[in-house]
Amino acid sequence: MTYILVDTANTFFRARHVINGDADIKLGMAFHITLNSIKKAWQDFEGKHVVFFLEGRSWRKDYYAPYKRQRSDARAAHTEREAEEERVFWEAFDTFKEFVSEKTNCTVLQHPRLEADDLIAGWIQNHPSDNHVIISTDTDFVQLIAPNVKQYNGVSETTITHEGYFDKKGLPVIDKKTQEIKAAPDPQWLLFEKCMRGDTSDNVFSAYPGVREKGTKNKIGLREAFGDRDSKGFNWNNMMLQRWTDHEGKEHRVKEDYERNRQLIDLTAQPDDIRQIMSETISTATQANKNVSQVGIRLMKFCNLYDLKKIADQAQAYAEPLNARYTL
Repeated sequence: MTYILVDTANTFFRARHVINGDADIKLGMAFHITLNSIKKAWQDFEGKHVVFFLEGRSWRKDYYAPYKRQRSDARAAHTEREAEEERVFWEAFDTFKEFVSEKTNCTVLQHPRLEADDLIAGWIQNHPSDNHVIISTDTDFVQLIAPNVKQYNGVSETTITHEGYFDKKGLPVIDKKTQEIKAAPDPQWLLFEKCMRGDTSDNVFSAYPGVREKGTKNKIGLREAFGDRDSKGFNWNNMMLQRWTDHEGKEHRVKEDYERNRQLIDLTAQPDDIRQIMSETISTATQANKNVSQVGIRLMKFCNLYDLKKIADQAQAYAEPLNARYTL
């Protein structure tokens, strides 16, 4: 069984940046990229069921106050035109959310305390014997890449697997810096590095500012500590027990900030109560037993709302993944 897992808001809102123009032009592009991504992943990877993941207010904001705070600041600084475009997109997104929830046989997952990332990771963990294709531009999902987990970026039309990065023709991606084939991701290293360096896009601060990837004669680097992570020997402890002082004069210990970041970033390290909510949300949704009829006709009616003529002309191909029911 192969599940197509759609990071819905990410795909929809990122897609609008592909083209310049008025809001209605960008909106059409967002719908085309989102629905094309689903159709392509369904056909290329022989999908059997589509799951849409929606955002809630993240538990991380209660655990760590600065989390994503800069995003609300950015919205507050929008010009009148930007604010209007944002409003138009959110109204359309809510309509799309209603469509996939009520007019298709796709599973739709959302919880007030969870991010889509949590539920995507939880779905994969709850279906360990199945294959999964995550549709998203978010690099956080690289940590989940495995022989049974791929990521498809519908904006760049790139697929990430445990074997490497591939373009829309299935050819290896060439690294722009080295002009060589881009190396396959190392999920555990990338996760460790991110937990140490933090994540500026989510306003998560570094556990050890200025730390080098490779150490020197007198100082341990990230690579050495990472290599020692299982035995927790000298290199690991040497790094984790380091202390540093921030610009406000507050002293930090690397280990404490690393563990904080790991809980924020590692999609397998949520608190126990959050993991319980994840499991219950997935269980409730999969037991819903949706059985919506005439999905193709419903899709055509949706397309008419936004003048999605190209999709409407191929409604049967686009409706196929939206019509497939969840089966145990």
